[in-house]
Amino acid sequence: MVRLTITPAILRALEELQERGQIPEALGGASEPSLDQPATGNPITHGQIIAVSKTLKEIKTDVTNEKFDTQVSYHLDDLLRGSKVYVEPPKPKAEPSSEYKALMARLRREEEDRAYERMVNPPLRTETFSQRFPNSSHAALFPTSQADIGEDDEVSYADINRQMTLIINILISIVACSVAIWLAARHWSTPTRLGLSMGGSGMIGIAEVVVYAGYLRRIKEARENGKKDVEVKEIIKTWIIGGGDEKADRDEAILLGSKASKDDELRRRKATPK
Repeated sequence: MVRLTITPAILRALEELQERGQIPEALGGASEPSLDQPATGNPITHGQIIAVSKTLKEIKTDVTNEKFDTQVSYHLDDLLRGSKVYVEPPKPKAEPSSEYKALMARLRREEEDRAYERMVNPPLRTETFSQRFPNSSHAALFPTSQADIGEDDEVSYADINRQMTLIINILISIVACSVAIWLAARHWSTPTRLGLSMGGSGMIGIAEVVVYAGYLRRIKEARENGKKDVEVKEIIKTWIIGGGDEKADRDEAILLGSKASKDDELRRRKATPK
C-alpha cells in the first residue's frame, strides 16, 4: 500500500470516528501505521483512507443519526486534497562505540606523526639510471628527459601516419579503377563487367604494391650509401695573421676536401691583413 500524509480533512474524519467509537477494523492492521494519536503529516495508507471514507458514508446515510458533523466530508477527493506521498525521515546515526573512537584517534595520531616525519626528513629525490650511473655504457638505453622519450614516439606516429595515408590512397585507386571500368563497360553483360572491374582493380592494387616496394628499396639503398660516405676533413695548412709574416699580404686558399666524394664544393677562405 502507498503511504500518504494525513491532511486536516482526514484528521477531522478520524476524530469524528473516534468520538463515535466506530473505528473500522482496517485501521488497526498489524502492517498498517498506528492511528491511535493521529496528527497532520503522519503516515496513513490508501486502504485506511478508503475504510474511513466508507465508514463515514455509512454513518451519514443512516437516517437515525442526527448528530453528524456536516463539516466532515467522506468523499475521497476531499480527504486526499493536499496529501502527499509520505517520506520516512532518516534514522538518527548510531553513536560510534568507544573502541571505534579510540581506533580513529590512534590512526589520526599516527598519520600526524608520519606527516611531521616527512616534513622534517623529506625523501630522497628519485634518480634515473643515467643520473645514478652516468659512466655506464648502457646509460643511453634509459632516457633522462621527456624530450628523449617523445622523440621515438614522434617517429612512430609519423610512420603510422604515412602507412595509413598509403593504404587509403591504394584503396581509393582500386575503387576508382573498378568504378571507371564498370561504367566504361556498361553496354556489356553484368558478369563481364564484374570480371573486368575486379580484374582491373586487382591489377591496380598489384601495381601500387610493386611501386611502393621499389620506393622503399630505393630509400633503403640511399640510406646504406649515405652511411658508407663518411666525410673526413683535413687541415691542409695553418697560418698566423699578424706581424712578421711576409706571406700575410698574399691571398691564400685552403681546401677542405672530402675523401669520400669528388663532387664536393671547394671552400675557400681568404686571409686579409689587419
